[in-house]
Amino acid sequence: MMDKIMFDIGKVLVGQESPFFLIAGPCVIESKELCIETARKLKQIGEHTGVSIIYKASYDKANRSSIHSYRGPGLEKGLEILKAVKGETGLPILTDVHESQQAVILSSSSWLGEVVDCLQIPAFLCRQTDLITACAMTHKPINIKKGQMLHPWDVKDIIEKITICNNNKIMITERGTFFGYNRLVNDMTAISTLQETGYPVVFDATHSTQFPSLGGQGQKAFSLAKAAVAAGANGLFIEVHPDPEKSKSDSSTIMALNELEDLLITCRKIWRAVR
Repeated sequence: MMDKIMFDIGKVLVGQESPFFLIAGPCVIESKELCIETARKLKQIGEHTGVSIIYKASYDKANRSSIHSYRGPGLEKGLEILKAVKGETGLPILTDVHESQQAVILSSSSWLGEVVDCLQIPAFLCRQTDLITACAMTHKPINIKKGQMLHPWDVKDIIEKITICNNNKIMITERGTFFGYNRLVNDMTAISTLQETGYPVVFDATHSTQFPSLGGQGQKAFSLAKAAVAAGANGLFIEVHPDPEKSKSDSSTIMALNELEDLLITCRKIWRAVR
């Protein structure tokens, strides 16, 4: 077991010994109004439940199954919207990076200092060395989404690609493993295996309910979230939307925003009970 790492994402402390935390927001940026509405509600939920929240939204979903799928507003406009969210709510911001050049653009501008607090490596890209090292060299915290094709013990190789760049601010997010065709399963023992790295482990409750390219079973996220917290997860990742049926991405798995608070209250009780 390595030393347990602790660091800040904005004003949120994350680590294996930090308070329980949540990464939440819409899958993709749809509009400034929706992002701010969601962020305001998330801030209220955090205040009501005592759970620290990191706001998540993607400016570009470059890994959609269909070329006709909505991808988002793009880097520049997307970051302007995330800047407005941060200015309105003060929540720290996490967003996906799909190409190494995006990380270079971010690191050579003021966006990293003003807006983005954590960069996320999408699951399908978690072995892309150039992307990972480019993100690591920004020296911002990195959230690794463990690929559906990987064993939990393979994550150590991804971690090394980041730490070799003198960046030790890493989270690992478990989001299910491929089982046969178009089915994800969750091995809750993977959480403790991933924690052997010393880094905080987050459980992605909504993406774990996907049948990739075929939709998903979003209502299963509630059970999975509670099971993951009971299994020792340090935080949760839950995509939310005010009206899931109208979500432009992952509408079959994204959670209704008004259902989040009760789930967090339950999960926080579980988190306290198992520690």
